[in-house]
Amino acid sequence: MPVNLSAPDPANLLPVPGVRLGVTMAGVRKANRRDLSVIALDEGAAVAGVFTSNRFCAAPVQVCREHLAGGSAIRALLINTGNANAGTGADGLARARETCQALAGLIGCAPAQVLPFSTGVIMETLPVDRIAAGLPAALAALRDDGWGEAALGIMTTDTVPKAASRRIKIGGVPVTLSGISKGAGMIRPNMATMLGFVATDANIAPTLLQPLVKAAADASFNRITIDGDTSTNDCFMLIASRRAAHAEITSLDSADAKTLREALVSLAQELAQAIVRDGEGATKFITITVEGGRDEAECKLAAYAIAHSPLVKTAFFASDPNLGRILAAVGYAGIADLDQGLIDLHLDDVHVVTRGGRRPEYREEDGQRVMKQAEITIRIGLNRGAASATVWTCDLSHDYVSINADYRS
Repeated sequence: MPVNLSAPDPANLLPVPGVRLGVTMAGVRKANRRDLSVIALDEGAAVAGVFTSNRFCAAPVQVCREHLAGGSAIRALLINTGNANAGTGADGLARARETCQALAGLIGCAPAQVLPFSTGVIMETLPVDRIAAGLPAALAALRDDGWGEAALGIMTTDTVPKAASRRIKIGGVPVTLSGISKGAGMIRPNMATMLGFVATDANIAPTLLQPLVKAAADASFNRITIDGDTSTNDCFMLIASRRAAHAEITSLDSADAKTLREALVSLAQELAQAIVRDGEGATKFITITVEGGRDEAECKLAAYAIAHSPLVKTAFFASDPNLGRILAAVGYAGIADLDQGLIDLHLDDVHVVTRGGRRPEYREEDGQRVMKQAEITIRIGLNRGAASATVWTCDLSHDYVSINADYRS
């Protein structure tokens, strides 16, 4: 069961002018499941994205990078689940390009104007024939209020769809942002181990989209981890249809750009945290904040060391206040000149460690009380500077092993 996460109400997912979504069942891996989605864009839209840092990246990631670098105006995004088309060599690249050609032929654009995305099992041949056969149905299903269906259509081991919207005003004009994401396992962003798509009708200069999407990813999807594994297929895409009637945003330093960025980061964080809440086998949602570092980088080192520790994660699953495991993770995080005598540890409102040692007033039953909660905050004080960083993670349960042992079946 996801941690304090329910399926979004489709009525709360707002259409973005200039963007339509269509979903169908193509039988990519299994019959009778939504597994093929198309996001169609009106002329004038701009697209930017960030992708996995895994050097063994999937064929669709490589093709997306090529098409974006080519500078053609993107007219559609094509997403399949059930098959990652990763670890498939030259044949996988050819098949990813074939899917772009198939969709381009149906909507009347060049193949380079289509971006392909895949998620699912690695090292299996992409069934291009099934995808091509399913495209007419996906196109027939296109509609501007299709965000809820699209959130369902990109799921793999997710237990609930993930989607959200925001509405803001820029120059007195209403502007909409809507987005979807998927992911539940193989989650360690660097970029982000997931698929995420956010669209807005904000009228923003296309050259500003890339720094904007990177900033949003760094504040959201790049702050989550479930199991420490960076996927082969990660991507987070930002679409701007540019249909809103406000003056064009031409500088990220402008007040309008800051308003848009704030809304985008808020939306991306909600989608990213939903992935953690729906982590495979998760029973706890854990916020880890490291404060008092000399720079953000060392704070992130310590935060991720805690978040990736199987000993820490299993202790939280068992609600066992074996909190020395947290201190050990901070110690091996890679901060060479760390002074353990300065470290503080709080578990929500419970002050556990002061100046590197157990606080005399700390009682184990207080720690256990917090660890039984569904949502927990770990706060580490390094007390060596003014920097801080926050990441979000979950516990590690028996179900995580079962889910991944059975994933291919």
